[in-house]
Amino acid sequence: MIGYVTLGTNDMARAGRFYDDLLSAVGAKRTMESDRYIAWGSDPNAPMLFVIKPADGNKATIGNGVMVALAAKSQEEVDTVYKKAISLGAKCEGPAGPRGDGFYAGYFRDSDGNKLCSFFMG
Repeated sequence: MIGYVTLGTNDMARAGRFYDDLLSAVGAKRTMESDRYIAWGSDPNAPMLFVIKPADGNKATIGNGVMVALAAKSQEEVDTVYKKAISLGAKCEGPAGPRGDGFYAGYFRDSDGNKLCSFFMG
């Protein structure tokens, strides 16, 4: 159902480095790029994540209540992604751990303030 998600950035190079390193932990790599955006994916038929300069030319800002959830294959992969994000300078929004029956997640914000989550259901 979801084809891709876009997150605004004010520093394309910094965001590119952050997501290159972070998303490699879940097997994703750059799939498209221009001077306005970079996209990562793991399969042409799976959802992608983009960082993008806003089309209106204004400064990118975060959306209150907006979050991107990155699916993991295991609790260990959640831990890996969460720890990698923090090591890359992300801000903790809730350390990796159980969040109810069968749901395990870690929450963080990238350097532009966008909120992300790595999660596993199982």
